[in-house]
Amino acid sequence: MLGLFLVTTLLLAGIMAPWLPLDDPTEINLPDRLLPPSAERLLGTDHLGRDTFSRIVHGARMTLLAAAVTLALSMTIALTVGILSGYHGGWPDTALMGVVDLLLAFPSLILALAVAGALGPGLFNVLLAAGAVWWVGHARIIRGVTLGARQMEYVTAARAAGAGSRRIILRHIAPNILGPIVVIASLDVGWIILGIAGLNFLGLGAQPPTPEWGAMLNDARPHLQTAPRLLLLPGAAIFVAVLGFNLLGDGLRDLLDPRTASSRG
Repeated sequence: MLGLFLVTTLLLAGIMAPWLPLDDPTEINLPDRLLPPSAERLLGTDHLGRDTFSRIVHGARMTLLAAAVTLALSMTIALTVGILSGYHGGWPDTALMGVVDLLLAFPSLILALAVAGALGPGLFNVLLAAGAVWWVGHARIIRGVTLGARQMEYVTAARAAGAGSRRIILRHIAPNILGPIVVIASLDVGWIILGIAGLNFLGLGAQPPTPEWGAMLNDARPHLQTAPRLLLLPGAAIFVAVLGFNLLGDGLRDLLDPRTASSRG
């Protein structure tokens, strides 16, 4: 419930950000630079006089949207590779898992960094790079649950009734492995948020003046001694987001896996 509360709060903040009574997160006001928190400026201002609270809230919108796009892209690739590999077996399985094993030899963040660096700076390129490398571990897990699902009696019955591979995959296998996939996706959002924030921190993603938590950390580095809150606040936002999705993923795992729930009971 705590994870659901945190995630819901972040989602509402991100969705409602353009309509909330907040200052323009990109408006520069040098006379008000580095103001401390006050009743008028809840979290103070940054080195360019921009309202920090407004940038944090708008940063939630940007961060969650980026995580959603990356998750959708990576899970689409993982589902395609994992189900095709697990269902067909044989040389397709050997070839696809060979690619997966090769990519697993490299840390995902380092591989995403290399791809993003080759594509050039920009948020779209970072999302493309993250989505293109984050699917690898998921594909192996999905292959495993597909191997188990294809041995079930309902798949055998569908095959005996003359159903083709496409129909069996879409109508019988995919719906029955949805539970583990939902848990995998929810648990991975936190890592995706951390990865995208790290790439943005290195200057490969969102470019100024876009309000994004990782980019805000990068902008605040020169002011660590004079205004440490400029680093602590976006860092705390990232921490809350990752914690919320991890707790939500744990809760979904307990809900969707009766064995886990019974063992804890």
